[in-house]
Amino acid sequence: MNRTDRLYALVEELRAVSPRPRSARWLATRFEVSTRTVERDIVALQGSGVPIWAEPGRTGGYVVDRSHTLPPVNLTATEAVAMAVALHRLAGTPFAVAGSTALRKLLAVLPAADADAARLLAGRVLLVGTGPGTSVPAVVADAVSARRMLRLRYADRCGVPSSREVEPLGYLGNDRHWYLLAWCRLRDGLRCFRTDRIVGVEALSQRVTREFSPADLDVPAERVRRLTLV
Repeated sequence: MNRTDRLYALVEELRAVSPRPRSARWLATRFEVSTRTVERDIVALQGSGVPIWAEPGRTGGYVVDRSHTLPPVNLTATEAVAMAVALHRLAGTPFAVAGSTALRKLLAVLPAADADAARLLAGRVLLVGTGPGTSVPAVVADAVSARRMLRLRYADRCGVPSSREVEPLGYLGNDRHWYLLAWCRLRDGLRCFRTDRIVGVEALSQRVTREFSPADLDVPAERVRRLTLV
């Protein structure tokens, strides 16, 4: 989870339990960060005008004034794409049209920059069949969205591990698995990494500028389509 998403989530967590407090330690465990990071985030939120204060004592913690905060009505780019992927599973059901309409309404309230970011991210997601089943590690998902390189510890179909530095370009999903589409520097080519075979992952600082085309994949063109937000 990136910092912007975490700041929104912190406010929502405090709103959900208000007027009860949440301790920095509890919040740090919840969001998988250090207590110092939580404290910095709280200071940033207070500086932006969010009415959060600290209650002292053994059972104290941070509290938000629920009457002066509203839940966010906008989606992040990743949330918009997540909804589009979920709607892919509705194909053929009585709710497919209604789901698409709901997504368009939500996209309409996004700031233009966020809507553009969502469309760019959606364009890097390919689907085959009725939709993917296995999950994608959070570090991988963040890297695809932020366009940052990754160092993978990857096990092949025989379980033999290797270390790869890759440029994450997008996803390929079918009804059983997610695959990370990435330019592998070891093999100097586009590769599909099954996400449940990624046994270790580290985010790197280098930016990714490379793009890909469905034509680059060894998959029949009629079986592949880009995810869209329309």
